[in-house]
Amino acid sequence: MTLVRRSAALATAGALLAGCAGGPGGGGGKISDGKVVLAVLTDESGVYADLSGKNAVEAVKMAVADYKAKYGGKAVAKKIEVVDADHQNKPDIANSKAQELYDRQKADLIVDVPTSSAALAVATVAKNKKKLFIDVGAASTALEGKQCNKYTFHYGYNSYMLAHGTGSEVTKDGSKNWYIVYPDYAFGQDMQKTFSSAVTETGGTVVKSDPTPFPNDNFSTFLLKAPGLKPKPQVLGAMQAGGDLVNLVKQYNEYKLRDKGVGLATGLMFLTDIHSLGPDALAGTRFTDFWYWNANQGNRAWADKFQAKTGKRPTAVHAADYSAAMQYLEAVQRGGTDKSGDVVKQLEGHQVNDVFTATGTIRPQDHLLVHDAYIAQVKPGSEVKEPWDYEKILKTIPAAQAFQQPDPSCKL
Repeated sequence: MTLVRRSAALATAGALLAGCAGGPGGGGGKISDGKVVLAVLTDESGVYADLSGKNAVEAVKMAVADYKAKYGGKAVAKKIEVVDADHQNKPDIANSKAQELYDRQKADLIVDVPTSSAALAVATVAKNKKKLFIDVGAASTALEGKQCNKYTFHYGYNSYMLAHGTGSEVTKDGSKNWYIVYPDYAFGQDMQKTFSSAVTETGGTVVKSDPTPFPNDNFSTFLLKAPGLKPKPQVLGAMQAGGDLVNLVKQYNEYKLRDKGVGLATGLMFLTDIHSLGPDALAGTRFTDFWYWNANQGNRAWADKFQAKTGKRPTAVHAADYSAAMQYLEAVQRGGTDKSGDVVKQLEGHQVNDVFTATGTIRPQDHLLVHDAYIAQVKPGSEVKEPWDYEKILKTIPAAQAFQQPDPSCKL
């Protein structure tokens, strides 16, 4: 063999090896590293641990089991691992944990990530690493706005959906004057902005808005102020979530603000919040939900499996985590690879029809999952016929109305 022919052969062999080796974006082989790794980055010890936390990991494991059962020997992803980490609701820790999950644990996907500041940090890491991130637990619209990127998807809900559900509906029903209190970080700031817009667009007035520490266990300064504001607010708009919301509602009831003419509207509430407080503490409170375990037989059947594993009924976040993991695996199956760019193409524009939503579309312009949402009301204890069945669905908000139009600032 001549030197030229030998050099050409070696170059060809090198190219073939490089194509099979895999790399930061997944590589040219079918499955990088011979396995798919799903990472659940969540709050396992703080105020969002109940609504997400360790049970989010169980929801993702359920998706893996169902994927394997569905495809058996025809599964593209034959070996699947689920790993998890606690971001402690801190963006710097979320940043370092995300890098560790992608680099050292070879995660192909990070999912969940409650707390908007943490989610925005992970989105930046996903962009830089060219790895998939499907956020479920954060509400910030920046994820599909100015901080969107090719590898990040937003799944479940956002502050626009919450505000144009609860904020608009409560204002339309006559509670025109609002006092908004919100946690002082990215999520709360976004909620304050979107709720204020929704209230004023519907003919209401935001009398005052106050940021509160995050996390926080004492809201007395803000609650005692409410009845004395001019004009007097008809409703306290609480933008807290998880453990913070539980603390606020307990103190709202202790100070008897409802008896003083200041009603309560929650920006974001989960099944676990109602369970912690008891339904009578929140009876009649309306809020926007994006999935409910007892809304239909399909949801209930999945919730029965979840409860058998965890001892609890699932929140909307748990159902969305399951769906996000399943849709990722289905995208790998359709594309025949876990290479990030190929999976992104499979997800963009995909119509989602599973236990989480039968009306979902992953919008290709900004990677937002658009789907129906619901106006729900907390039942009084006298109407609760079985444990965890605390919600009454009052109204469906069609997908086209539930979410905002694509943001021109999003450049994928």
